[in-house]
Amino acid sequence: MTETVERQELDTAGDGRPPAATAGIAVVAGIAFAALLFSASRYDYFGDELYFLAAGRHPSFGYADQGPVLPMLARLMDTIAPGSFFVLRLPAVALTTLAVAFTALLAREFGGGRGAQLLAAAAYATSPFLLLQGKMLTTNAIDTVLWVIITWLVVRWVRTRRDSLLLCAALVTALDMQVKWLIPFFWIAVAVTSLALGPRELVRRPLLWLGGAIVLLATLPTLIWQAGNGWPQLRMGEVISGEQDVLGGRLMFVPLAILTAGVLGAVVLVYGVWALLRTPALGRYRSLGPHRFLGATLLLLVAIFLMTGGRIYYMAGMYGVVLAAGAVGLVELAGRLGPSRRRLLIGSGSAVVLCSVALVLWSTPWQHPDDIAPAADDAEAAIDIGVYGEFGWPELTAAVSRAAAALAPAEHANAVVVTDTYWQASALDQFARDELPPIYSPSRGYGYFGRPLDEASTVLAVGVAESFLHWNFDSVEPVGKVESRLGFPGNTQDVTVWKCTGVRHPWAETWPDLMHL
Repeated sequence: MTETVERQELDTAGDGRPPAATAGIAVVAGIAFAALLFSASRYDYFGDELYFLAAGRHPSFGYADQGPVLPMLARLMDTIAPGSFFVLRLPAVALTTLAVAFTALLAREFGGGRGAQLLAAAAYATSPFLLLQGKMLTTNAIDTVLWVIITWLVVRWVRTRRDSLLLCAALVTALDMQVKWLIPFFWIAVAVTSLALGPRELVRRPLLWLGGAIVLLATLPTLIWQAGNGWPQLRMGEVISGEQDVLGGRLMFVPLAILTAGVLGAVVLVYGVWALLRTPALGRYRSLGPHRFLGATLLLLVAIFLMTGGRIYYMAGMYGVVLAAGAVGLVELAGRLGPSRRRLLIGSGSAVVLCSVALVLWSTPWQHPDDIAPAADDAEAAIDIGVYGEFGWPELTAAVSRAAAALAPAEHANAVVVTDTYWQASALDQFARDELPPIYSPSRGYGYFGRPLDEASTVLAVGVAESFLHWNFDSVEPVGKVESRLGFPGNTQDVTVWKCTGVRHPWAETWPDLMHL
């Protein structure tokens, strides 16, 4: 009965939403787009981008740690502009800019006027993480935007009850499943929270279940690949949980997750959760009331990823909808305050906005490489991996190329290159695959691209543990060193190139044990 009344109230509202702040949103999105274009033009390929390019040259329905969309997209962009990391990144730039606009549209769906829409867009665009992750082609940059679109479709369904929106959300979900396997957690959380808080009708809609069947059918080839290869995607959870220890583990999970929203974003995000969960609704914006389940969804996702050891940004796709709710709530709050308190709130808010803008500008890669200090230790490099992971590829390529050029013709004919990490193998595959012997690596997804032939008599091992080399080869000698002033430890810094001969154990026997995520 309650849901019927709520639906009637929402239907009465019809299309009587506030007008879109078209010009203001365009300005915010345009500035964000310009910042992303500048950032995307700086430095060099990121290690994962090189891997997607390599994966695109090994087309498959499945990969160890992501779906086929990014490898195919990377291959397409590299075909359009070979060797251009700037062109490679343009899809991520465009989609992230789109997420800024969709966050404003979410505020409009919640009944927010121009002020709320602009605040929502500004909150998203001034988050260094939410914005600047779009300067590189990575799974998270694409996944986050797809979540924002899915939540917009769900919010529109709550207002309009047009079931075709749920089918559209399922189609976007099917695409997202080919990028990253996080979106099922969103739908599980939505099912739980909507059943608990309403609208319970959501999980009973036939088109939602039809959409679920479409998602399963579209994901089936990837599932078959995963099953045939021992489900490496599921094993990645243990690896990721260990990586989170560098950032403080579970103790710092919630504080750091909030901080990823930025200065302004953190304030709006926290207020958005409170506004969504408030009963029965928030002030005159009654449209927030039926969306209480979305505030609970974010909290449930935080709990899930906290317990499973996920990364702090795994629920970032939910930030758009919660930022929109927070923007609507804050503008409504300002309207209810007296003149003096309103001026204080607006003044404080303006200061926060300025700090957020300054933080984004500071976070853009404006520094010349010569002015960037090398990482003090592995922890600092891991925290700022987005910067240090873009340097050192020329030094790596040059060192391995010199070692290969020094081989005798007979050695070169039966030689292979084996690298310790998938970044190294991907970089060599991108920059020198026509000059080097065949390139292999047991690391992450690259290990599934193939193993060295047992006939290979000479191996150039890049960064591989010396203990393994002495166990597996009769002769092991250092023939090169990779050192870059800026780079990522273990990939382009302090890396030894070894020449190994006299294989003691066939690769068919050792490769499965060497493979790691």
